[in-house]
Amino acid sequence: MTASRQRVALFSIRVPTPLDGGTTVATSHKQEQATIAPNEKTLVQRLRAVLNQALRGKPQVIEYVLACLLARGHILLEDKPGLGKTTLAKALAKAVGGRFARVQCTPDLLPGDITGFNIFNQKTREFEFQPGPVFADVLLVDEINRTTPRTQSALLEAMAERQVTVDNVRYPLSPTFFVLATQNPIEHHGTYPLPEAQLDRFAMKLSIGYPDRESERQLLSAALGTSDFSPEVSEPVMQQEQLQHLQEQVAQVYVAPSVRDYLLDLAERSRTHPRISLGLSPRGLLIWQRVAQAWAFLQQRSFVTPDDVQAVAQPVLSVRLICDSDPDAILRDLLSSVPVPIYSH
Repeated sequence: MTASRQRVALFSIRVPTPLDGGTTVATSHKQEQATIAPNEKTLVQRLRAVLNQALRGKPQVIEYVLACLLARGHILLEDKPGLGKTTLAKALAKAVGGRFARVQCTPDLLPGDITGFNIFNQKTREFEFQPGPVFADVLLVDEINRTTPRTQSALLEAMAERQVTVDNVRYPLSPTFFVLATQNPIEHHGTYPLPEAQLDRFAMKLSIGYPDRESERQLLSAALGTSDFSPEVSEPVMQQEQLQHLQEQVAQVYVAPSVRDYLLDLAERSRTHPRISLGLSPRGLLIWQRVAQAWAFLQQRSFVTPDDVQAVAQPVLSVRLICDSDPDAILRDLLSSVPVPIYSH
């Protein structure tokens, strides 16, 4: 890096509003131009615009979804019915040029209904593998907590390793395989809560929430004269190979030693916090770093700051930490209890 790109400028870190009203911490940061190519910037902007058109009035949710997608993670959407979760998943699949599949979870759903199964072909006298919906690029698992733990576990290997094993034969999935799983936080009768081992496979837990009045007015206007309420994505804004390239670029975003130590301090604090019974695992720590890299990439930077770590803390930690009560207050206390490093790059 040249000397002209190592100029130091003071700026302030503001903890994002999902956690609190905004705590400003003075830090130092060396400004430099992002190394994102113009065509990559255009692809991200077009994808962002398409998703914001599909899910109106929720730009913060869209940013989190983009960060999770670029970090090669998976999302658990915990929210009420009818808020656009299916619309978001379908729009995302179409926008990235991928195949979309949906699984409606019920108590009688079997693992083979997700992964696929072998059937006997009487003409060839051989067994043939019939792929399940998990072989899509974007998989919507609706009401995941309504199916049995046996079926839920069928997703573990797919989400963690992007492959499935059927009758001792391994089948690779799409390299950009992305899961959007939903569960209803209100109705718990006849449900099977996800175990911690599976929750830790998700990169984030998000809640969409109701749109504002103006966004709902736009929804009503857009639905006039159409038979389908869901907005259609006319054509993909990128291909799967381009998405994979963006994900590879995210993995190259620089994380300074001081920021890595900051992540380690936060992880250690989560394991010793008196109100957290299950702290951050090493896998969760790796996911947190990768999502922070993706967040920096979305801000058109080639390096991660403590601000990026804090920006994604709430959705990343809420899915894996077990707190005694008021998780948001505990997360605020966790972030405020660890000193923010003086960042130099």
